[in-house]
Amino acid sequence: MDLNNILSQLETANEEEIDALLQQYNRENSHTFAFEPKEEALRSKLCQSVLTVLGRQVLPSCQKTCLETLRILSRDKRVLAPVATREGMMTLGRMARLRTGEEGGDEEKSSQEDTLSEEEERVVVEALKCLCNVVYNSPAAQQVSVDVQLAHGLCASLRTARSWRHEVGLFSLRLLFLLSALRPDLRGVLRREWHAVRLLSEVLEHTLDVRWVGPYEAACPDSQALPMPAEDNERAMEALKASFNLTLSYTGGEEDDHQFRLIAAILRHLLMLKTETEEKTEEAHSHAVNLLNNLPVSCLDVLIDLPVQGGEEKYGGKNMDVIQVLLDFMEKRIDKGSNYKEGLTPVLSLLTEGSRQHREIRRYIKAQVLPPLKDVKIRPEIGTTIRNKLVRLMTHVDMGVKQTAAEFLFVLCKESVDNLLKYTGYGNAAGLLVARGLLAGGRGETQYSEDEDSDTEEYKSAKPFINPITGHVEEPMPNPIEEMTEEQKEYEAQELVNMFDKLSSEEKDT
Repeated sequence: MDLNNILSQLETANEEEIDALLQQYNRENSHTFAFEPKEEALRSKLCQSVLTVLGRQVLPSCQKTCLETLRILSRDKRVLAPVATREGMMTLGRMARLRTGEEGGDEEKSSQEDTLSEEEERVVVEALKCLCNVVYNSPAAQQVSVDVQLAHGLCASLRTARSWRHEVGLFSLRLLFLLSALRPDLRGVLRREWHAVRLLSEVLEHTLDVRWVGPYEAACPDSQALPMPAEDNERAMEALKASFNLTLSYTGGEEDDHQFRLIAAILRHLLMLKTETEEKTEEAHSHAVNLLNNLPVSCLDVLIDLPVQGGEEKYGGKNMDVIQVLLDFMEKRIDKGSNYKEGLTPVLSLLTEGSRQHREIRRYIKAQVLPPLKDVKIRPEIGTTIRNKLVRLMTHVDMGVKQTAAEFLFVLCKESVDNLLKYTGYGNAAGLLVARGLLAGGRGETQYSEDEDSDTEEYKSAKPFINPITGHVEEPMPNPIEEMTEEQKEYEAQELVNMFDKLSSEEKDT
């Protein structure tokens, strides 16, 4: 459709005509993401015209159509000036039923999804989608969002609505994630004044159907239960991403310890759940790992301390089920063979710090990753075991990946150089030892328990013959003289005598 024609018709059209006109535009451009630069000014005018219509008293069906048009136009960051204003953002906030800082009234009025008709709900969803696009694409809109306290309205909406329909909750959470990601200055306000960390924990509890059986222990998911529905998983992912932003670089105080432990318990519950596809389960686990990395490492005992469910006697009664899930996740990420920096290093860091601070976690992981050595005839980096895969990463081209993998194995060895070399060989460990100033041997700074590792009889008998550089027993080199004839031996001996004579004469000349 010709934009000039649309704009001229909008000036005089009634509500029904506007609805039909914009519906046609939406159909023609629903899959348009690259726009004609020469029509920029016209699209900007269309944004303003649509906002003008939304400022009138029009039916929800017309509001929805207008918002769909704005959503399409908001894909182009160059035409958002009319929307990225106080008036424009207030209009979208009103359509999304969000109470902004300039509006009074009870918080209960800020979220009335329970009483919305289906058509009114679609208006709210479209408005939230528009806000997500506009905030993402326009720094000016981000600033206006801060000025009108849009995030406060989102928190009020999420706090008072526990039975929102899927898309209303999804895009409310996504908008909160975008605001907290793009405006770091908002994070402190969200934590302190609007208690957003606690709010998002409550959203996760509700979405994941957490049932508490202890202070920080959720009921074990039924092994026969159906996978988590896709819609619940989507909302949980957005809540996890927003929670990550709000806890990033935030150490908290004593008053936050309870909240952090509650989050750790919720994340443990999530890690034990399955979604409808393996890919979605892995994505959920990835977000859970990222958030766990933001929590104080002292809170990780919540992952293994389950008084009701119980644990393994050899690990002090601790439950290691979720640690095994994390190890499996780590190995899957290694096997992918790509995107190690974003995909693998977070789980390696989490397991490293968990092992450094919690003895039972370290002992369990050590038993899985570095079991007692038996076959030492093969180089430590060759093979398909998790140990082989991690040792290979110690010489990865990416410095961050290499250091993280090496640090993980070093901590499993209680930061003992001798123990590390036993499992990796000097060549693979050299980078870590240089960085730590431990080329001559010794230990790291962390204090570990005194329990000793026991070597297998196979390792003890092979130890004197292990090459410390490569970390394995090498086949003895054949003696070349043994295969020579007597004539060849005499010839080689004479050549050696001639070489010595030549060297002696050169020394006399100098």
